[in-house]
Amino acid sequence: MGIPSISTNLSGFGCFMEEHIADPTSYGIYILDRRFQSVDDSCNQLTTFLFQFCQQSRRQRIIQRNRTERLSDLLDWRYLGRYYISARHMALAKAFPESYVYEPHDPTSTTGFRYPRPASVPPSPAHSLHSSPHHSEAEDEDETYDEDLEAEKDRLNIRQPFSLPNKNRSLVDDLPEKN
Repeated sequence: MGIPSISTNLSGFGCFMEEHIADPTSYGIYILDRRFQSVDDSCNQLTTFLFQFCQQSRRQRIIQRNRTERLSDLLDWRYLGRYYISARHMALAKAFPESYVYEPHDPTSTTGFRYPRPASVPPSPAHSLHSSPHHSEAEDEDETYDEDLEAEKDRLNIRQPFSLPNKNRSLVDDLPEKN
């Protein structure tokens, strides 16, 4: 059936996905609202997410999996490493204020970017419903879907990684590592 990714808006991954992807569910990433909903409402939301996922046809799940694979550039360490480096610099400056200075950097041109909703996602929220009660897999073959075209659209919307300057490199190298 495939494996959906389920997270919450209290986790770093969930917040990152909400911030950088316009419609995470199109990519098989389901984010539960734990910040503004009760536990019962979040459980109901989880049930709804799983039910909707189970209602997808085989073809819909394959398309969703292919979309998710294209997110690998966004989730690559070359891209995410900048957040780790920035957080590490902040932590070092807090832990060793006398020997390490953290200077926040100007936002990059990609600040505020959101990975777009895939063009192949229908505008209707009832994307898993079929026109007849007796759906056949043959109906799915009628859908037009060009994997290469979709991949190219997604590639154009991925931010280019940047690296932070190494102003305090010698200070970082002198600090002891914690295990």
